[in-house]
Amino acid sequence: MSSLTQAGPAVSAGPAPSPARKRRGSGRKWAEIGLFSGPAILVYVGFVFLPVALAAYYSFFNWNGLGPLERFIGFDNYTRVLTDPVFHTALRNNFFVVGASLLVQGPLAIGVALLLNRKMKGRGLVRLLIFIPYILSEVIAGVAFKLILQAPAGGSYGPFDTVLNAVGLGELRQLWLADQKVVMWTIFAILTWKYLGFAIIIMLAGLQGVPEELSEAAAIDGAGWWQTQRYITIPLLGPTIRVWAFLSIIGSLQLFDMVWIMTGGGPANSTHTMATYMVLFGLNRQQVGFGSAVAVILFIISLVIALLYQRFALRRDLEGSLTGREG
Repeated sequence: MSSLTQAGPAVSAGPAPSPARKRRGSGRKWAEIGLFSGPAILVYVGFVFLPVALAAYYSFFNWNGLGPLERFIGFDNYTRVLTDPVFHTALRNNFFVVGASLLVQGPLAIGVALLLNRKMKGRGLVRLLIFIPYILSEVIAGVAFKLILQAPAGGSYGPFDTVLNAVGLGELRQLWLADQKVVMWTIFAILTWKYLGFAIIIMLAGLQGVPEELSEAAAIDGAGWWQTQRYITIPLLGPTIRVWAFLSIIGSLQLFDMVWIMTGGGPANSTHTMATYMVLFGLNRQQVGFGSAVAVILFIISLVIALLYQRFALRRDLEGSLTGREG
């Protein structure tokens, strides 16, 4: 017995969009992109790209910032910067702050954040007190510590040394901002006091993304608190640590205000950073071309380090955050 199959009416797919309609849709899409991104692009070009380009241009001239650009000297400003021992000291100080921040501030921030992430009385108040130094302006913090550590006119020691002497620790008194052997360590200690709260808050934010179920499972398996933090919490905190490290590196390379306020680069140019060197030997002495060369060098160093860090440290985190990629 044969069976007959009947085909239903064909379903029409509808008319294909015309090329003109496609062009109108594409034009509307680019118009929307330009409308929303145009202001940000203009701000970036006006306040980032254009100043960098002008600084690079001025760096090839011997110019005081007032007259016309007439004395073209090529790479003489760069040669002068790179052969100046004071700039070498400034560069060394920047990298000292970079290394000390990563080795000291990072572990401190992680340890304090792990402690503050536990349930305890007064936890909110402690977090607030730790974060207060960060919200103070650099000017206020710098002036305050300069008054605390520096001896007044006609005096031998400042208020901090007076307190040390009063509690029986007079042998620890130092010329905190005048001794070349201790001044950079003093500045770093103040920077740690100022910015440690920011690092702790970032670590605490990262800890909120660590599932509590993992810690509970580890506790059931017999792991202690330290073992849980070492093998579970800290590895999962890796992306947060890497982001903080990147911010710390860039901030240390651009360090200016605290050093400028407390020491002005002294004593004997021993505390200069690249930024204070640029301002003192460039702008303050009306050598805009020379200062522009320092600015370009600082920009190149920061850019290269940022690209290398992104390439080797942040690559996995950035790739994991991308969406819409075809598998």
